[in-house]
This record gives sequence, C-alpha cells and structure tokens, in this order.
Amino acid sequence: MKAIGYQIPGPITQDAALVDIELPVPVPSGRDILVAVKAVSVNPVDYKVRRSTAPEDGEWKVLGWDAAGVVSAVGPEVTSFQPGDEVFYAGSITRQGTNAEFHLVDERIVGRKPAALDWAHAAALPLTSLTAWEALFDRLDVKKRVPGATPAILIIGGAGGVGSIAIQIARQCTDLTVIATASRLESRNWALSLGAHHVIDHSQPLAAQVADLGLGAPAFVFSTTHTQPHVGDIAELIAPQGRFCLIDDPDGFDVMLFKRKAVSIHHELIFTRPIYGAPDLAEQGKILNRIAALVDGGKIRTTLTDHLLPINSTNLKLAHTLLESGTARGKIVLEGF
Repeated sequence: MKAIGYQIPGPITQDAALVDIELPVPVPSGRDILVAVKAVSVNPVDYKVRRSTAPEDGEWKVLGWDAAGVVSAVGPEVTSFQPGDEVFYAGSITRQGTNAEFHLVDERIVGRKPAALDWAHAAALPLTSLTAWEALFDRLDVKKRVPGATPAILIIGGAGGVGSIAIQIARQCTDLTVIATASRLESRNWALSLGAHHVIDHSQPLAAQVADLGLGAPAFVFSTTHTQPHVGDIAELIAPQGRFCLIDDPDGFDVMLFKRKAVSIHHELIFTRPIYGAPDLAEQGKILNRIAALVDGGKIRTTLTDHLLPINSTNLKLAHTLLESGTARGKIVLEGF
C-alpha cells in the first residue's frame, strides 16, 4: 500500500522529512478495524512527532492522527462495525498513523462519519473535536458553575483547529458567553463566524481587554496555543476558583500565580485514553458520534480551510510547512491516493 513516512526526525526542509513509500497492508486482529483511508488532516502533533521521534532501526514512521474512510476488514472481536461502514477518528499516538492507504484502529475510538459531509470535510473534525469536547466537559467541567464567576469561557487561539471547533461546541452545547482571541482581521472574522460572542487580540495584554468587555471575571479559560506568554494575564483575568485548561507544551510557568485564587489547572491530551487503555476508552467513539449528530443536525460545521489533493509527500510537506508557520486558520486536509 502507498504511505508517507520518515526514518530520521528533523526539519521539514530536509529531503527525507517525509517520503513516499510502499508498506504491507496490515491485518486486523482483536478489536481493530482496517480502514481504507479516503482523507486525512494535519495537526500540530504531526510536526512535533516528526521533529523529535525516530522509528525503530530500519523501520518507517508514519504520521497522521485524523482520518475519514471506509471499513475494509474487521478483527474477530469487533462488534460495532462491519466492512463498508463509513467512519472518522483520530487514532492513537502509540501506533502507526493515518498517512497510508490502509490503517488499523481500535473500534472503540472510532465514530460513524457525519452523513452530511464528504470525506475531506469529515477528516477535518476528529482530533480537534475530541480535544475540545474533553477539555470542555471532562477537564473544565463547564456544566458545573464556579460560584460568583461570570458564566463565560476565554478560548485562546480561537481561529486555530481546536479553537475553531471549541467555539462551536461551547455555543451549541452550553450557555456560556464565548470570548475568543485572534490577532488578524481574517482570523477575527473567522472566530465571529463560528459563533464567538466577543473576539479580543492575543497580541495585546488579555486581562485589560477582558475587563473592558464589562462582563466580569470568566469562570473558564481554555488555552490552545502560546500559553506561556499569557499566563500572567490568565491568572489576573480568571475568576476565583476558576478552571484553566491548556493543550500546548509551555516550557514551564509559575503555578503559584494561581494559588491565591485557588484556580485548578488541567492538561488535555486526547491520546491519554488510548495510551493507557483507559476503562472509559469507548467514550471517544461516543463523543465522535455526538459530534456527527451535531453536524448532521446543522449545529456544527466543518473547519476545513485548505484542501490538498492527493495524499503524498509533496502535499504533506506543504501542509506541515503551513501549520508550522503559525498562520493556519481552521484545518488543512489532504484527500485521495
């Protein structure tokens, strides 16, 4: 089967950063399903792994943790899917990725593709939707009020992949006031089009801008990118006993800034359940089915903004380069082999 991989981690500018290769078609066992991949999308985790993680000697590392496709075969213990089913999912970071014609994935972390979307638009959703949903409802527990706080959430990086879907989920599934951040006019308009009540500029101090909205101190902050330079502002603007969740990898920050307000700090990583085989692993499949229902019900729209054909090393290099530039809006999707 066709695939794209690498053997030596490094910058996207090197010739061997991503290479077109041929690999054997894997065979499903246990609860795995084999998916014929129709479209994939690219996420920051892709380039972070590509820069730092080498495969076993002589092996190829295949990236990709978003896919939409058709079930081709199933393992003997599979109960939820059969060949011909259309699915979408985000996979597991501990396994080979989706940048291949066929891909193995545990059925419990797979959802049924939204019927209203084509392959490319569906592939834009799984990883970011799971991240946003888990951050909002499992980590921040936004349905549980913070006493005295304004029922509002600040989403830092509102035009990015996760921010774009987090805005929509917060609007459709909660009654929170949604404050997003964006620094460019194009990004600001994008966040507003997705349902943000307010958009502030993350290139400027955040606390003063939130105060100027006149809403009061928000109960929740969800930081999707560049957390480190905003930590002081977050500690200042968040309500006492508020909850703060981040998904990026700051070099470190002073948690003592949050002690006086008794703010709880949460990390979100969608791969935690698959990595540890968590007892509630199947929650991820259920979340994706909820997202599909919201899409098919016209409540949430895809966040695809860039569409490249076909899936090959040349287009993946373009996607990685754009994503690493920090200027990408929404999701970059590649379709077809």
